[in-house]
Amino acid sequence: MKKLIPNFGFLVFIILIYCGKGNQTSAQNISDVRDASNPEKSKPNTGISPAFKGQTRAKAVKTLTPISVEIISENLGRPWGITNLPDGRFLITEKSGFLLIISKDGKMISKVEGLPKVANRGQGGLLDIALDPEFQNNRMLYWTFSEPFSGGNHTAVAKGKLSDDEKRIENPSIIFRATPTYDGDKHFGSRLAFDREGFLFVSTGERSDLETRPLAQNQNSYLGKILKITKEGKPASGNPNFNGWKPEIYSTGHRNPQGIAIHPNNGELWEAEMGPRGGDEVNLIKPGANYGWPTITYGEEYSGMTIGEGIGKKEGLEQPIYYWDPSVSMSGIDFYTGSIPEWKDNLILGCLGGEKIIRLVIENHKVIGEEWLLEEQGERFRDVLSGKDGHLYAITDSGKLYKISKK
Repeated sequence: MKKLIPNFGFLVFIILIYCGKGNQTSAQNISDVRDASNPEKSKPNTGISPAFKGQTRAKAVKTLTPISVEIISENLGRPWGITNLPDGRFLITEKSGFLLIISKDGKMISKVEGLPKVANRGQGGLLDIALDPEFQNNRMLYWTFSEPFSGGNHTAVAKGKLSDDEKRIENPSIIFRATPTYDGDKHFGSRLAFDREGFLFVSTGERSDLETRPLAQNQNSYLGKILKITKEGKPASGNPNFNGWKPEIYSTGHRNPQGIAIHPNNGELWEAEMGPRGGDEVNLIKPGANYGWPTITYGEEYSGMTIGEGIGKKEGLEQPIYYWDPSVSMSGIDFYTGSIPEWKDNLILGCLGGEKIIRLVIENHKVIGEEWLLEEQGERFRDVLSGKDGHLYAITDSGKLYKISKK
C-alpha cells in the first residue's frame, strides 16, 4: 500500500489554413452557424442523465473567419505551462525542471535554470508558471511543481526572481505545500492564476488513487482543492471561513483540475478538471462550494465499474456548467481576447487524450456552442494561451508551439 505522507531547435512552417466566408458571430446569430448536433458522436460511457438541458453535447458551431495554423517552434522537450512576458516573448516550463524563454517568432530559445528539484516522474515535474502582477517592477515568477519529499511528493508553489540576464532564478523559495505528501505520480492539478486583487489561485489534484480520493472531501487536506493564497503563501483575505476547513481552501471536491482561468470581463474564476472515464467538467468556481468528487460524477472507473453510488447530482453539491462523456481529457484553458471576432470571450481548452482544442461559446453561464479544432494534428495539447499580440498559442506534449491566428 502506498503511504500518505534536451536539446533545442526551431522550425517555422504553415501547416494548414481554415477558410470560409462570413462575418462576426454574436449571441444573436449563433443559430445561423449551428450544425444539427454536437461534434461528439460516440456513445456515452454511463447512463447518468444531465442535471439540466445543455449541460453536455451543446450545439456545434463553426468558425467562419479564415484562420491560419502554424508551428512556430518545436523540440521544446516536455512543455507544461505557457505565459507571455511583458514584451510578448513566451515563458514555458519544461517538466524536467527548467524554464524556456522563446522569442515572439519562435526562433530564439534560451534556458533558465536554478529552480528547486522536481519529482520528475509520471504526471509530475515542473508544471505551471505565472508572472507576478508587478513583474515589470520586481521580476518575480511563481511556479508549481511536484516536490520530492520524505515519503513521496506533493504539489508545491514556489517563487523567485528572474535574473537580469534571464539565465537563472534568484533566491527561489517554496511558499506553499499541498499536503499530505503521498508516494504517487498522478493528479497534481497545479494551475496558477492571479486575480484582480493580486491573490493567487492554485489548483490541486486528489492524487488519483483510491486511498487518496476521499481527501477531495476532507477539508483538513489540501488535495482536490482550489486554494487562494497571498504572494507569501498565506490564506487570502475573504476566503471561506468554515469550521474544519483549512483557511487557504477556496473550493473543494475536485478530481484533477489542470485548467483554471480568470474571465477577462468580470474576474470570475473558471476551472476545467479531468473526470475518470467520462465526466470531464467545466466549473464556475464559487467560494466555499463543493464540486462533488467523488460523491457525484458523470463518469465511471477506467475498468467500467461504477463510482460510489453512480449518481451525477446530490443536494448541496455543485453541478458543472458543462461536462463530456466520453472524456476529452482537457488540460490548460484560457479565455480568448484576440482578433478572431467570433471567438471573443470564448473559453478555449487544450485536450490531451482528445487530441484537439475545444472552443466553448458561453452565455449567461451556459454553454450554447462547441467547436473542435485541430483534430487533424494528432497532438496532445497541454496548455493554451490567448497571447498579448491577439493570437492564440498552444503547447503540445510532443514539444511544439502552435500559433493560431486570423488569416
